[in-house]
Amino acid sequence: MPQIELTIAQRKEHRAEAHHLNPVVMIGNDGLTDAVKKETDAALNAHGLIKVRVLGDDREARSLMYLALCDELNAAPIQHIGKLLVLWRPLPEKARLRDEDRMPGPKDVKILKYSKRGGQRPEVKTLRVLGNQRLAAGGQLKRAKPKQKSIKKRNQD
Repeated sequence: MPQIELTIAQRKEHRAEAHHLNPVVMIGNDGLTDAVKKETDAALNAHGLIKVRVLGDDREARSLMYLALCDELNAAPIQHIGKLLVLWRPLPEKARLRDEDRMPGPKDVKILKYSKRGGQRPEVKTLRVLGNQRLAAGGQLKRAKPKQKSIKKRNQD
């Protein structure tokens, strides 16, 4: 696959984003192995923008690895400075397993109520928490309060 072509402004923007990143893949003295390529591909799928550290001292070998990674993984070369390589590839679209229209349903929550006398078992109580409710510290359900409006906005309506 050919590597992605970026404009100078896009490359500059990705370089700025990558400045604070730590390397997520390290290429050892064995060079560019299949395991390294697989790990780099997984990191690109997870993060999109990654740094790769090469431990070898040969600059030409590093630049060849850089170009090979970009070509084989369909990534854009962002920066090669010293022993660090910066690669970028757009994140893949994540498949949604549930419908877009559905909202989370009610949750059943178990609450333990301890007895004031020490030797008895705690009472287990199951409560159903709806979307507009929350569980308070004492095991009580509280409803969400309506959002308050300012006096000016109330007078406008």
